Amino acid sequence: MKKTLQIWGTLILFLFLFPMIITTFPKGQSAKSSNLVKESTYMVYAANILEEETETETEKEPEPEPESELMPIQASEAEGKALLYFTHYHEAFKPVTQAKEGKITVSHQTENITKFGEKLKTQLQFNGIETDMIAVEVPHTGAYNAIRPHVKKKIQEKKYDLIIDLHRDSAGPDITTIAFNDEQYAKVAFVIGMEHSNFERNRANAVLLKNEMELLVPGITRNLVMKHGPGVDGKYNQDLDPSLLVVELGGIGNTEDQLNRTIAVLAKAATTVIENSNRAEY
Repeated sequence: MKKTLQIWGTLILFLFLFPMIITTFPKGQSAKSSNLVKESTYMVYAANILEEETETETEKEPEPEPESELMPIQASEAEGKALLYFTHYHEAFKPVTQAKEGKITVSHQTENITKFGEKLKTQLQFNGIETDMIAVEVPHTGAYNAIRPHVKKKIQEKKYDLIIDLHRDSAGPDITTIAFNDEQYAKVAFVIGMEHSNFERNRANAVLLKNEMELLVPGITRNLVMKHGPGVDGKYNQDLDPSLLVVELGGIGNTEDQLNRTIAVLAKAATTVIENSNRAEY
């Protein structure tokens, strides 16, 4: 009985003192738990902010400008008009007629300079240059006077950036052929008629095209052929427009492959000259 009373007395004393004992323990564990909760909350919040910032940056990526605002720039870069014609319509190349018919001739009804004019037109159009062509046959005698009204009519109807009267020179292949990077090209000559007051403008335009071709294939052009005096036309209809150039494409001995390569160079150079000229006007 006495032992039982001691046990109960001890238990009552412990219960009485327990609250006082608890209050004396350090509070580190409780604080530590509190810090973890706060830290955990902060990290979650920071993660949300980062995700939101990423999404916001994505949403703020610059959108493409409306097509209507871009089109004028693109159009101005591609804008250009060219006119091709042939004063000496039947001028032909010996290797071309020989390959086609087995006949060597410098004049032909179909295998002539107009065939390469068509190729030049295609190349110019591929490069974004709108290209018209005058395909009329005029008598060889007095040809420049005979073709003149056809050219005059076209340039009155439309403003052209470049007008080419395409010819074949009478010189042989030793003069009209150049090798570059293991390929052969037909050389080009520019003829300038000096017997009109504005021939220097035609000359300047010829130099622009000549220089651009030389950048692509060094040596592909010959010296300018300046014409005046007895026995020559002297104007070659270049008085009609400063952009009118008489272009001698190769000579009687150039092959079709050589001529085709030069056509591609001429078209690319002409496109560059036209585009540079149009940019300068804006």
